[in-house]
Amino acid sequence: MPHLAVHPPGASLPTSAFALPTRLSAKAQPHLIAADDALFSRVSQALETESARLTTRLAELRATRVASGEAAVERDALIREASAQLSLLGRFDLDLCLGRMVTTNGETLHIGRMGIRDELGDPLLVDWRTSAAEPYFAATLASPFGLTSRRRYRWRDGVVIDYWDEQLSPDGGADAAVLDDQSAFLAALSAVRSPQMPDVLGTIQADQDAVIRTSARRPLVVDGGPGTGKTIVALHRAAYLLHSAPQVRSGGGLLFIGPTASYLRYVDDVLPRLGEDAVQMCTLSDLVPETATAPESAHSARIKGALDPAEVVDRAVSLYEQPPTDDLSVPTPAGEIPVGPGMWAEAFRAGIGTTPHNDARDEVWDDLVDIIVDHARDLDDDIDEELTRRMVRCDPALRAALNAAWPVLDPLDVVGDLWTVPAYLGMCAPGLAPTQIDALIRRGPREWTAQDLPFLDAARRRIGDPDALRRRRTDERESAAERTRMSDVIDDLISADDSELREMTMLRGADLQTALENSGGRTVPQPDRLAGPFGHIIIDEAQELTDAQWRMILDRCPSKSVTIVGDRAQARDGFAETWEERLSRMGLSVETVHLSVNYRTPAEVMAEAGPVIRAALPDANVPDSVRSSGHPVRRERTEAFIPVIEAWLSAHEQGTVGIIAVDPSVLPVPDYWRRSERVNAFNPLEVKGLEFDLVVLVDPDRFGDGITGAVDRYVAMTRSTAELVVLS
Repeated sequence: MPHLAVHPPGASLPTSAFALPTRLSAKAQPHLIAADDALFSRVSQALETESARLTTRLAELRATRVASGEAAVERDALIREASAQLSLLGRFDLDLCLGRMVTTNGETLHIGRMGIRDELGDPLLVDWRTSAAEPYFAATLASPFGLTSRRRYRWRDGVVIDYWDEQLSPDGGADAAVLDDQSAFLAALSAVRSPQMPDVLGTIQADQDAVIRTSARRPLVVDGGPGTGKTIVALHRAAYLLHSAPQVRSGGGLLFIGPTASYLRYVDDVLPRLGEDAVQMCTLSDLVPETATAPESAHSARIKGALDPAEVVDRAVSLYEQPPTDDLSVPTPAGEIPVGPGMWAEAFRAGIGTTPHNDARDEVWDDLVDIIVDHARDLDDDIDEELTRRMVRCDPALRAALNAAWPVLDPLDVVGDLWTVPAYLGMCAPGLAPTQIDALIRRGPREWTAQDLPFLDAARRRIGDPDALRRRRTDERESAAERTRMSDVIDDLISADDSELREMTMLRGADLQTALENSGGRTVPQPDRLAGPFGHIIIDEAQELTDAQWRMILDRCPSKSVTIVGDRAQARDGFAETWEERLSRMGLSVETVHLSVNYRTPAEVMAEAGPVIRAALPDANVPDSVRSSGHPVRRERTEAFIPVIEAWLSAHEQGTVGIIAVDPSVLPVPDYWRRSERVNAFNPLEVKGLEFDLVVLVDPDRFGDGITGAVDRYVAMTRSTAELVVLS
């Protein structure tokens, strides 16, 4: 039963923002909550003012007309920022406030999801990402960071339903009524799960906050076992860096790479709740448009994963960039110009560089035409240069020679040829042994596997998009035709102009000519939003990545500013090296931090999951659990599949069930389970990063043998936040 009336969102507070149940009446005493209520009343008024200000600001920005270029980019960034803040105000009210802290000098600061000031500019809520808010998250009894106490609120439907005070110094002055054994953090851990990751910002722990706020100047590895909060750290670090590291935004923004589509659906509301909607989120396979559906042997995958895709593709493309060795003659007004290997080589040097192959082809052609025209001018100073250029460009033999020596390539064809033509693969990957080449050769050139994706990505970067080249040439032809048509129209208008001032001659002005040419409204193709560059990249579950996949990611981040999140013990193919050893091959000198406390998985589950992984990896870093659920792991026969889950759903009005099996499609899942958001079935590869109140493992012995099988069982078991049932 609530202690006081609930106020509607956005309205002024009639009485109190606290709606504590009767059992917590001791916490509702005025001397404990009156100061907070007074602050919340001021916040409520400020939120209305700020919402109106942002609405007006957004309308003004959208109405602002700017030229293309930096001004437009800056305006769009301001629109995104204002929209994100307005969206945050739309979904939160007073519950923007996470808690408060009291410093040793008696100052009380309230921490919020965003900063809020009153009409005089005085801070009411301090943005959680600022340095001023850091003590709220970092303070511990051992290191109080200048605080005497900290209060955490627990909100529901816009009101405080509970709160906890932590005394951080002997003279903290906290009231015994609010010093509860059940801390805010453990209460959040015990809460039932939903289909999306819960909001945990208010209960970020000191070890997690330290990682979140680590500088982005150096590559960072966050290593931790299941339940240590790696994903929470990764997501909140994304929001923190976008706010506090200007080089991330100016460098192209932030890319967040997760392991599966299920994982992205689970976490996709976390960043908007933190006021950030500009983060690009994807899986590794999303980085290229092709879909990898073909199977591949583990042996073949390991061989590809160890290659450098850029080097292999560069050798493959270079074979199509060989200057002709035969002479030919090109007619010009000055006579026949012999075009020999030297002239071809000089022109080809113009195309060798950072420009993609298909685009560089035009540079080679332009340079070759210039060279030939220069030779013609040497023979006759008075030649018509424009006529000479047209003659050279129209010479069929010259163009045929270029087409043969520097053809337009399709990235898919080049990569497909690598896996179907042994001699070609041998030339492009000379370090491969004949047996390795045999292992990579297949029948279908475009039967893409997951390990092909880095090569497809490298091929696109090295070659370019052939469709884009065709579109550009079509646009150029259309533009040329449009210019000719407009020139004819202008000539007609000028010839018909009999006014004294001859005003129509202004149509020959360069600015007006440009405006007329651009009036056709042709759209410029938008660049691939995942192609980069990015100012920072965060990769979760990074222990699974091969060297080839790492190179695909790092190609998108010139600064090499990355956050790498993972657990070596959860690598399905094993991870014998250290993080430093593996990433040094990518040219990264990393700082590594370790998370060792398991906040999510109950001790009962870890007691059984730990031996599973240590049987395969004796030195696995198994984190210690901080809590117990009171539910021992249950073992049943597979016939109990439906009764076990039905009984749990009947006993729990809220919460989620995760069913994990080798092939979930063959399970006897009732239709109403399929329609429910509370019950979902996955195979072991799909559950990394997810969590459920009840996990049901179906025949885990079928998950496989060796390290791979042990890792799959370990990962599946540790998805539980409360109960685990093993059916076999």
